[in-house]
Amino acid sequence: MPLETGIKGSAGCTVTAADTARAFGSGGLDVLSTPKLVALMENAALTAVKPYLEEGTDTVGTRLDVAHLAATPVGMTVRAEAELIEIDRRRLVFSVKAWDEKELVGEGTHERFIIGIEKFLSKCSSKLG
Repeated sequence: MPLETGIKGSAGCTVTAADTARAFGSGGLDVLSTPKLVALMENAALTAVKPYLEEGTDTVGTRLDVAHLAATPVGMTVRAEAELIEIDRRRLVFSVKAWDEKELVGEGTHERFIIGIEKFLSKCSSKLG
């Protein structure tokens, strides 16, 4: 199946103490951390395209522009959705949004690149000497 704009993916979780700003060190409050929100958005984008990738390839995140709009307390469910909105050869751009049980809590864009796994890991390993 070829990649096409409009492909969608989602990811979600129930917020636990491990997902909070306090736990991530990104703040002092027990609410959903921005790093966890970003991880959900990235996972939604990966979920969208994973079934369309050729054997031996994957995607890596390269850019993210997200506004974290509202706090989500521990115990509440949050869900992220990603829609593929642009394809430029190996570069993929997604619109990402996230909601908790009450409202939109984040939105923005996310960019990923399709990579060959072996070549990517080999290049990464060469940094070690």
